[in-house]
Amino acid sequence: MKRRSFVTGVGASLSALALPSAVLAGSTENLALAAKPTDRDYWLTTLLKVVDPVLTAAAQGKLKATMPVEAAAGQEQGRRNVTYLEALGRTLTGLAPWLELAEAPEPERARQQRYAELARQAIAHAVDPQSPDFMNFTQGGQPVVDAAFLAHALLRAPTQLWTKLPEATQKQLVQALQSSRVIKPVYSNWLLFSGIIEAALLKFTGSGDLMRMDYAIKEHLTWYKGDGTYGDGPDFHWDYYNSYVIQPMLLDVVGTLVAAGKESKELLERLRARARRYAVVQERLVGPDGSFAAFGRSLAYRCGAFQHLAQVALQQQLPPELPAGQVRSALTAVIRRTMEPKGTFDAKGWLQIGLCGHQPSIGESYISTGSLYLCTSAFLTLGLPASDAFWASPAQDWTAKKIWSGQDVKTDHAL
Repeated sequence: MKRRSFVTGVGASLSALALPSAVLAGSTENLALAAKPTDRDYWLTTLLKVVDPVLTAAAQGKLKATMPVEAAAGQEQGRRNVTYLEALGRTLTGLAPWLELAEAPEPERARQQRYAELARQAIAHAVDPQSPDFMNFTQGGQPVVDAAFLAHALLRAPTQLWTKLPEATQKQLVQALQSSRVIKPVYSNWLLFSGIIEAALLKFTGSGDLMRMDYAIKEHLTWYKGDGTYGDGPDFHWDYYNSYVIQPMLLDVVGTLVAAGKESKELLERLRARARRYAVVQERLVGPDGSFAAFGRSLAYRCGAFQHLAQVALQQQLPPELPAGQVRSALTAVIRRTMEPKGTFDAKGWLQIGLCGHQPSIGESYISTGSLYLCTSAFLTLGLPASDAFWASPAQDWTAKKIWSGQDVKTDHAL
């Protein structure tokens, strides 16, 4: 193989020498342009780097045997009972829109099919009581959280992650989701975990607990603080839970109910207006270098802090003051800033605790290796076709980059 590569290389060099210099220069420039990866290429390469260890192991029923468990000191053993469902649910919640994309570019399709099949195999092991990777949906409080992220993934990829499952797996998946009802959610954003599990059950079985969904919706409406932001429970928290959980799940619970004829379209439009405002806030939080203010809980979710902005773009709800190319550029900067630092991954490709590299002390007692895969939720817009304005529009400076480079920027106003 080395000799063949050498001969090929020599032949290419000799051919190049035979070309006029002007032609050679043009050809080199064209090759460089052709080889330059697009933002979409970069996003997909990064996302698949994140999800591959999880899905490859889980599809073989070997996630529990393979995935390392990093956690706060003294928490490792307790987290082992819940971290595998964390890893699967959170991996799929961000990957799902791309798996569901019918108009995926030709170069992506083989990988799309491969990861969709891995995802289905992983789900099958997770809900099969006879599998070594059968996961915990009932013990402790945490499983309702990650059953919810799995349910959200199903809603985001109904064809690939539900319809194409074998009937036996569908039945076991329904049983697993229903079994999480034994967990009483905390009086906070956790109400939406129960709510979105029921929304998935409603969509896929025709029967979900309407009271659980309605209670989550009604309480969050009372917790609205204004200017596009909800409290996490009755109180306001300076953190990113409006993006990690609250607005994405609230929108999709209500959207599922509207589609089923069980909630008003007017409520959904009211929530979307608030969501658009919070998207503006999120875009303005992205610093000129892609960093963002590191306050509040769960910073180890990295770029997952911007799930809301990504979902608003995915659902074609960006407000006029947020051009698609500008949002793409802002999110790309955040992804680079949080996913590229040394120490983000261990030697075998698993995520490690941190926001910017490996920072074990930034993880709360409830953070473990599986938790970290919520970073995938920043990549939701891979579910848009490559021809969509989000990908096709020219790159633009985002708001903070404009301001801090001295560009003129319009004033910002509350909702």
